[in-house]
Amino acid sequence: MLFLSRQAVITPLVACLCLLGVSLIQFPQLQTLLTSKEDISLDVLETDMKTESLRLNFLKKMPSFGYGNLIANWVYLSYLQYFGDDEARAKTGYGLSPDYFEIILEQDPRFLAAYLSLSTSASIYAGMPERAIEIMERGLQSLSPWVPQRSYYVWRYKGIDELLFLGDTKSAQESFATAAEWASNFSDDESQSIAASSRQTSIFLSQNPDSKTAQISAWVMVLNNQVDDKTRARAISEIEALGGKVTITPEGNRISFPEQE
Repeated sequence: MLFLSRQAVITPLVACLCLLGVSLIQFPQLQTLLTSKEDISLDVLETDMKTESLRLNFLKKMPSFGYGNLIANWVYLSYLQYFGDDEARAKTGYGLSPDYFEIILEQDPRFLAAYLSLSTSASIYAGMPERAIEIMERGLQSLSPWVPQRSYYVWRYKGIDELLFLGDTKSAQESFATAAEWASNFSDDESQSIAASSRQTSIFLSQNPDSKTAQISAWVMVLNNQVDDKTRARAISEIEALGGKVTITPEGNRISFPEQE
């Protein structure tokens, strides 16, 4: 009994100490946030991102001690701070976005709202749809049509990324079909609407497997967001590979779509 009592005290204490250590690692970054980003050099911001990358790698390896949901929520708050820092992201890009969600959804794969943020930040802003889809696939192994509620949305997010960013029509069709199957288990209006639209999309993709216009439009979204040079170059490359053309003008990017699919 004494052993169990000590273990019950020591385990959460170790978890708290680990989180405190990670917080101390993050302290220089918090100090940086107190200063206007306009006054901070790119070298300083890049150093901060290296420090943040080390912190995230530590969190990936750190045991949860049964506090997975707490860690997931805490890292999600860190992600929101990172993603919402527009001035810093304009200089360094969004390359760390998938790293946050590897931790968040590993610790709490039923964190439904995180999947939408993953799709938006990793696919659209960071230009890394492959990693976003990979993280979603791992999380889906812990989901069912009933847990959590509206889990069918994850299949829709995955299908959108597969279609718009990878051009993987077959996988996208299967994802939308699964979304329709999961949503059809519920009788509420929202679920029935999602089931119907997902089913229609799946049928459309089976009949129109090579819609390049939709893919180009998605990559234009990436290009028009504040992204780093690497992501911008990939977006332009993807658009041109699909038959589009990007013309850079003083007024912004001008996109020409192919005349035919």
